[in-house]
Amino acid sequence: MGKKLIITAALCGAGTMKSQTPYVPVTPEEIAADAVACAKAGASVIHIHVRDDEGKNTMETERFCHVVNLVREELAKANLDAVLNLTSSGSKFSEDMRLAHLPILKPEMCSYDPGSMNWANSYIFANSPSFLERLGTLCQKEAIKPECEVFDGGMMGNIAYYMKKGFLATPVHYQFVLGVSGGMPGNADSLAYLLPKMLPGSTWSITGIGKDHLPCMLLGLAEGCDGLRVGLEDNIFLEKGVLATNAQLVERACKLGELAGRTIATAADTREILHLTKHV
Repeated sequence: MGKKLIITAALCGAGTMKSQTPYVPVTPEEIAADAVACAKAGASVIHIHVRDDEGKNTMETERFCHVVNLVREELAKANLDAVLNLTSSGSKFSEDMRLAHLPILKPEMCSYDPGSMNWANSYIFANSPSFLERLGTLCQKEAIKPECEVFDGGMMGNIAYYMKKGFLATPVHYQFVLGVSGGMPGNADSLAYLLPKMLPGSTWSITGIGKDHLPCMLLGLAEGCDGLRVGLEDNIFLEKGVLATNAQLVERACKLGELAGRTIATAADTREILHLTKHV
């Protein structure tokens, strides 16, 4: 089999609601159960957002700690190993709140969104220069690997800038998130633009939003990606009209990887590939 393929499960995101699909996990117990199911299905990275008691997005520190500690407990009970990747995004929350959970929970990875954009032409997805400097500094202090989520072309230049200024360190891990209205479309032209702009020695993963989900996985495999990201944060369908579970999306990604001649990475493999530091 070919080089190892990292599968990331993005369980719920900030916006996918029960009204869209009953399978999206929103309670702490549901998120932990899906983390276990996805790790069993082949995901080596679990990307976590958390929700409040009403199922709405929150960055409240106590809630984050409760959810992540429960995820860790349930993975341990199931004798499973997974890399936890915690979000830092949340434009409506203070920058302090967006950072507060990271030094407490000490995850191996966190999201780093290197720029602002008009998300789906509906609100400002805000990531100020001062926030990106603070987040990059914190990641280096706490040995947390930033996952540089790229939604639009200009973010590639921002990553190079923050690298030059010392707020990011090599090797960079890029997570291309394509197909968001207001960002780059999920097609081959976008990937052809992005890949040559990666910094030397970098790794990269790809996901597509909604209808772009499956095409972006196939594009990524064709171009030799290091990882695929799947999950109900990005796409709720297994096929047109058929709602998916997170575990089903992971299983499909693993199958596609294997058909492409790739070996599915374990958590230990992922730590080696991405140069991660395990704290807990």
